[in-house]
Amino acid sequence: MEEVKIGQVYRHFKGNYYFVENIAYHSETKERMVIYKNLYPRDDGRSLWVRPERMFLEDIPERPDNITGQKTRFSLVTDLQQDYTKN
Repeated sequence: MEEVKIGQVYRHFKGNYYFVENIAYHSETKERMVIYKNLYPRDDGRSLWVRPERMFLEDIPERPDNITGQKTRFSLVTDLQQDYTKN
């Protein structure tokens, strides 16, 4: 399986963008966990998230809310105009 790249921007299949802050490890299972933040304002003020890496990169079935047409839950973005590594 591919590994998530720290300090990079990923797009969720529903269209929003997220910045990967770091990788952490589950204290019991040692599973890799992705720590990431949303790059858009939220009404609830939440901004920092954690998800198992295997789920972050998992294939998703066809679904109507997949507005990007991605094959995976999150996809690495390489064509951004703003440098989010300086935020």
